[in-house]
Amino acid sequence: MAGSGDELMLLGKWPSPFVTRVELALGLKGLSYEYVKQDLVNKSELLLASNPVHKKIPVLIHNGKPVCESSIIVQYIDEAFPDAGAGAALLPADPYERAVARFWVAYVDDKFVPAWVATFRGKTEEEKAEGMKQLLAAVETLEGALKDCSKGKPFFGGDTVGIVDVALGGLISWVKATEVLAGSKIFDEEKAPLLAAWAQRFGELDVAEKVLPDVDGVVEFAKMRLAEAAAAAAAASKS
Repeated sequence: MAGSGDELMLLGKWPSPFVTRVELALGLKGLSYEYVKQDLVNKSELLLASNPVHKKIPVLIHNGKPVCESSIIVQYIDEAFPDAGAGAALLPADPYERAVARFWVAYVDDKFVPAWVATFRGKTEEEKAEGMKQLLAAVETLEGALKDCSKGKPFFGGDTVGIVDVALGGLISWVKATEVLAGSKIFDEEKAPLLAAWAQRFGELDVAEKVLPDVDGVVEFAKMRLAEAAAAAAAASKS
């Protein structure tokens, strides 16, 4: 499947941005794989056995061996298949630049993602407003990171897509959907012109067009999940 006896299986579910990250990395490397859709309400024995600690997607199974957590999976793909695809590494060869790239991936996960989640999962309007405030602060920081990391080139990785591009790129459809739901620009052309241009550029990549979830579909999915959460909260308050 992946070539030379390698077998790759991805446990995932639409429209998880973390599964999308892995799909982007696999696509950039030109690797074929089996996609196994998961029911997160009734989790499969395969998922529970492959990720017994967190019991979450995504999980990449390479020749029977599971790798968990999206950022770790992306690094694993880069290291396990260094010559796959166009040959461009997702992580820089220079140790310092590699450390910087890993720092910004962690920033996306530790600062950007929690703030983004709070913008539409906050229990009160105040929590949602605070989430948006923190999200826009993270965007401002990432605008500076893109300027420094890209050195005037198209991507965080320079001339080619790097691991930070993949980490943030997997979230693009959800960011756009959140803009629709919240009525606020996140990658604002005036306040974050570099990120706005980057998001447009990244979304036009062949691999991105193939795997990024449809924004309208994500909006409808998010509305459904929000309605379910509101109904559950209302039922809990009556019990």
